Amino acid sequence: MNTKLLKLLNKDSRTSEKDLATMLGCTEEEIRAEILEMEREGVIRGYKAVIDWERLDEAYVSAIIELKVTPKAGYGFEEIAAKIMRYPEVESVYLMSGVYDLNVVVKGRTFHEVARFVAKELSTIESVTSTATHFVLRRYKEMDVELLGDGVDERGSYLL
Repeated sequence: MNTKLLKLLNKDSRTSEKDLATMLGCTEEEIRAEILEMEREGVIRGYKAVIDWERLDEAYVSAIIELKVTPKAGYGFEEIAAKIMRYPEVESVYLMSGVYDLNVVVKGRTFHEVARFVAKELSTIESVTSTATHFVLRRYKEMDVELLGDGVDERGSYLL
């Protein structure tokens, strides 16, 4: 597996096979074959655009939910994580070390919609013992892409 190729694709998956071949000193056919093999093996799981939703009128609210759960015998955290990740509101689910067990990133159209999802869906799952919701106020970097541009921080600046 070519980790250099993976790093280049992770930085910009739209880089042409020709450019990748030039950067890595191989042929386009070798690059194409390697990408196809990594897709087949499940190493490459998909390709996504990083979107700065704040630049659109259709902005959404994002929240990070900390969940404490009681894992089921024989399944660990896998069963509860699999259930949670099937909700369309859920963007990411991570098993964590530390104070809480699962980190769930959720999006919705409004704060109320996200709060309703947490109260009616996540917190009512049998294995969930507690939740803590943190709303994302501003994204500065996502998936290795800087989003800080010509946007103005409305909190203002303070001189100390």
